[in-house]
Amino acid sequence: MNRTTTQSTVTRMIAAASVATLATIGFAGCSSNASSSSTTGAASGPIGVSLIVKTTTNPFFVAMEDGAKKAADAAGVTLTLAAGKADGDEASQITAVENAISKGDKGILITPTGPSVEDALVKARAAGLFVIALDTPPTNKDSVDITFATDNYLAGQDIGKWTAAKLAGQKATIAMLDLFGDKIVSVDVNRDQGFLDGMGINTADKAKNGDEAKTGTYSGGDYEIVGNEPTNGAEDGGRTAAETLLSKNPNINVVYTINEPAAYGAYQAFKAAGKTDMIVVSIDGGCAGVKQVKDGIIGATAQQYPVKMAELGVQAIVDLINKGAKPTTSPGLDFYNTGVALVTDAPQTGVDSIDTTKASGICWG
Repeated sequence: MNRTTTQSTVTRMIAAASVATLATIGFAGCSSNASSSSTTGAASGPIGVSLIVKTTTNPFFVAMEDGAKKAADAAGVTLTLAAGKADGDEASQITAVENAISKGDKGILITPTGPSVEDALVKARAAGLFVIALDTPPTNKDSVDITFATDNYLAGQDIGKWTAAKLAGQKATIAMLDLFGDKIVSVDVNRDQGFLDGMGINTADKAKNGDEAKTGTYSGGDYEIVGNEPTNGAEDGGRTAAETLLSKNPNINVVYTINEPAAYGAYQAFKAAGKTDMIVVSIDGGCAGVKQVKDGIIGATAQQYPVKMAELGVQAIVDLINKGAKPTTSPGLDFYNTGVALVTDAPQTGVDSIDTTKASGICWG
């Protein structure tokens, strides 16, 4: 199930470029098989758009909101903000989708938090709204017109390859701190599976977390997976998950985390247990996370770009409404890849990365 990539660091950092590159993206001929969700033509009045994020307790989604507000102001879009009470709150997102339909919005930008939300998005498209997913590609591809997101599998691979190299042949005793334990979401699965694949571990079913062999060999030596625990992408969840896995095996030396809030919570649990020599890796690249890399709390993180996702999403809806121009997906993918870069101050041979000084200049939050 290895998924190879030949992208260079420069190619991966496309997100550092200005959103002005929209003019050259090629908004013509969407490669999705889904039917168009609305008629097109210049809008007769203000374009109403709802941005629905998973939660506003995570700096990633706060940055996304800020990016969307600035882009909406620049484009003359009337933007409505909504969010779940916590990551995984499908009911609040569904209500926000229904509200967007009832008040006549032209489009929805959303980070879908589960399958029930996707069902609501199908109804929104049937009602004539353009629906664009941000960050999280939906399972049901017909629920959106396009997705603007990080290649989460590649992000996972990057931190996995770095971890394997950093271990230098040592046994890897791994704690897997995922997003959920009760539902399957693409971001969760792709990051987890990408990380294991990057380490050279056979992942069995790439669409499912936790079914790989608990012991075996990675690219540099032997491994043992202590377990998978959900964090809900939150600091307190990361702390609890780490405490649970430490109680099972105090020899953990590799900690994979779904995002930087979970990583920081896990670090606090390990520190309280008297352990500070483990390798912690994550995905986000916010300014707080970059500082944690600089401070040695996180060994490496894969930086993603939520502001760019929001900017592209707002502009895409404007162009869809006013010009009938449909955005295209990235070559070989079923979404538009907004870029990723591995951030570490301990570079490893054969693994492309940038340091925290460079990352600090393009971070968010």
